[in-house]
Amino acid sequence: MKQQPYTQQNQQTTMSQPPDILTTKDLAYIDDMLSWNLLAMKKAHFAAMHCQDATIKAAFDKCGQMHQNHYNKILNHLQDHLQTQPSSQNQQMM
Repeated sequence: MKQQPYTQQNQQTTMSQPPDILTTKDLAYIDDMLSWNLLAMKKAHFAAMHCQDATIKAAFDKCGQMHQNHYNKILNHLQDHLQTQPSSQNQQMM
């Protein structure tokens, strides 16, 4: 594993690039983000299906689509991360 270069700014240590590893805490947060977006997508779909006003129905549909796009982006980032890892690390993660 290579070390990330650090820089000092306002007495805080920051990384110029994210690390190449996902921690357990990272994975838990990613799981939460996926759950939040899936729930919001389902609620927007439910509201749109039960809405009488076409304008409000379109707004709920747009909201649901936005959350679906966010869900898919998160999954794509995870897939990209897994593809860039060496195969031995991928097997350890599963």
